[in-house]
Amino acid sequence: MKRPFASNFPVYMLVILMSSFMALFSSCSQDGDGPLSVMPNGQAVEGNGYFLGATLDSGRAIHLTSDTLYITLSKIWSFSNCSLKSIDLNYTFEDSAIVISPKVNIKVNTEDCPSPMFRPDTTFKRLTNEGISSNITRIVVKNDADSLLDSIMLRRGKLELDTSVIYVDSAFAKPSSLPLRTKESPSVLRVLDSLTPQIFHWRTIRANCTMRVDMCDSVIADTVYPTSWKTSDTALVPVRYACASSDSTYCLDAKWELDSTALGKVMERPDTVWHTSTYYVEEVPTCATVSRFVHSALYYGGRMMFIRELFVPNEEERSCGPATKKDWVAYDISTDSLVVESEDKISVDSLYKIWKSATVANDTLRTDSTELK
Repeated sequence: MKRPFASNFPVYMLVILMSSFMALFSSCSQDGDGPLSVMPNGQAVEGNGYFLGATLDSGRAIHLTSDTLYITLSKIWSFSNCSLKSIDLNYTFEDSAIVISPKVNIKVNTEDCPSPMFRPDTTFKRLTNEGISSNITRIVVKNDADSLLDSIMLRRGKLELDTSVIYVDSAFAKPSSLPLRTKESPSVLRVLDSLTPQIFHWRTIRANCTMRVDMCDSVIADTVYPTSWKTSDTALVPVRYACASSDSTYCLDAKWELDSTALGKVMERPDTVWHTSTYYVEEVPTCATVSRFVHSALYYGGRMMFIRELFVPNEEERSCGPATKKDWVAYDISTDSLVVESEDKISVDSLYKIWKSATVANDTLRTDSTELK
């Protein structure tokens, strides 16, 4: 009978193994052990971090002095969130601008930071209605390398929100009646920009009926012209017969066959393309600027709604924003853009003269006016 394995294992070997485990355990658990120090000997190191992006926003296209300015710094490099000591929004005045130069202050020490934040973002709120000269017209934000990251215009005044409903007469759909406008201000103005003459080529092709449904006392030739033309193609125009009386049917519509062997000679059809533009025109206070503009679809013979937010400067404002004229604005409905001298195909002065001399159609109806404070 064999003895168990444990009875063959020497007792002194068990003692040696137990002693080794105890020595190893005691060497790994000394008094005062804990997380390793971030900095050697508990030394604190202070300095500056940096950020990769910055944006300025007030929720409007035009930043008023009474609005709250939001300054967002993105991808801040500060070692960790435990090391971010503070952020200073330093600013200086340069010519007509406020220059904001944020500074990221860091301090690395032995604090435990169990959940560091990698490249965080942060947003500051600032009011701009106190202690700013009327000469300041712009706010900019720069990084530590003096690179411009974002800017916003600073204006002094108020915003007025107006809703206008204008009846657009069906005569506006006829280019031959242009230029045409609605009465007073605001108004809709449609002008004829240019004419492009062109020639379409076409020839007839005979159509034979394969199933008549009625015999007519008399028939007439019925030419079916296409609904659209292409200058690069010669259009084939089917010529078929129809009853002289409109109450009778000569042939089923699906039973016509075209005879390609019976073609007429090539003929020309002159035509003209009318290029037109439609504008929203309004007389505004001096140096006023359109900050927001929306409108319904243009419908001839019906009403069109316009919602316009206008910035009206006060007596402290010294600069004029972009406008068609100093006290007159025009908005191109076709391109959804404000008419300015440097960008549009028609000059500001000539458009104003056309508006003054254009034939007046039906009246204009203003329905609502609200001032934003």
